[in-house]
Amino acid sequence: MRIGTVRELTSGEHRIALTPQVAGKLLKLGAELVIEPGLGAPIGVADEEFTSQGVTTADRETIFQTVDMLLCVRKPEPAELRKIKSGTIVVGLFDPMFNPDSIAAAVPAGLTVLSMEYVPRTTRAQKMDVLSSQANLAGYVAVILGAERLDKILPMMMTPAGTIAPAQVFVIGAGVAGLQAIATAHRLGARVTAFDTRPVVKEQVQSLGGKFLEIDLGETGQTEGGYAKELTPEQLQIQKEGQAKQCAASDIVITTAQLFGRKAPVLIDAATVAGMHAGTVVVDLAVETGGNVEGSKLNEEVVTANGVKIIGLGNLPGRVGTHASQMYAANLYNLIAEFWDKENKSFRLNLEDDILTACVLVHAGDIRNAQVKEAVGAAVPA
Repeated sequence: MRIGTVRELTSGEHRIALTPQVAGKLLKLGAELVIEPGLGAPIGVADEEFTSQGVTTADRETIFQTVDMLLCVRKPEPAELRKIKSGTIVVGLFDPMFNPDSIAAAVPAGLTVLSMEYVPRTTRAQKMDVLSSQANLAGYVAVILGAERLDKILPMMMTPAGTIAPAQVFVIGAGVAGLQAIATAHRLGARVTAFDTRPVVKEQVQSLGGKFLEIDLGETGQTEGGYAKELTPEQLQIQKEGQAKQCAASDIVITTAQLFGRKAPVLIDAATVAGMHAGTVVVDLAVETGGNVEGSKLNEEVVTANGVKIIGLGNLPGRVGTHASQMYAANLYNLIAEFWDKENKSFRLNLEDDILTACVLVHAGDIRNAQVKEAVGAAVPA
């Protein structure tokens, strides 16, 4: 089986879908690998690190027309999908609920789309869970960004000039990104408080050195996939009010709340921002799906009238591209290896398997996921 990958064209994307380490593992499985020259440049990996193992290089168009599986980080644009050989399995982050055009283009092109966001959160699939691996890094980067933009230090410091109190960090959402943010801020010496709508995570927050903020929202919980359930408008208002006092007392606020496949909830409104002190840094990890903070803007830092800095930078994992690529490529390898036919040296597209049933969104001219099909709707050409 011929597996290929090309350079990422999205501005600011420093992750790659194949690393030399993973390439070596795929070659041992019996795969034939081809890359576009310069693939590893964003993270300082030379072509020779691939070719010395037996990986070949080819131009972009040749790869599109000759591979059986194409590995990507970001989804290819519709124009490029139309150039890919029919029957190819395209693997990447398609984000179909917010970017339906690529799904729509893949259907008439005869492609099979395997969207890594849809890998189920099960024990067996944990090693393939791209969302978790990348969210882990996003949580870390959010704290580093907040610390860099804050005009204070994070740890308590006792000096001859007096004692400096530790910075106050408030993390909203204790999923994978939130928990890593809590752990990172605590390691840097900050005093950390966190809130999540799922009371079940309280012990996890405390185990990482954080204090759990208690807000009575009534009936809440989480989905089967481990995501927080969407709150009612009344519950959201109670949450905003309960968080406002903590936000006002914080130096850094990090918001991580996202709803899978839907617009992120606004958890910090303009009134809450107005109650924060000058110099407070707010990092909105959900900015790419609408944002948790009123006034945040994608890929911008907004300074409000009262001096609050709202950071809305997208693709935080891409800011630590080397490790993000290592984790992403390992997730892809684990998926491929799970379904690898050793005898035929190929990927078995077993659509009866629960993992592939969940993440194969397009196959044989059909959109297999009902929610995605509805979102794409009339965008699919006849």
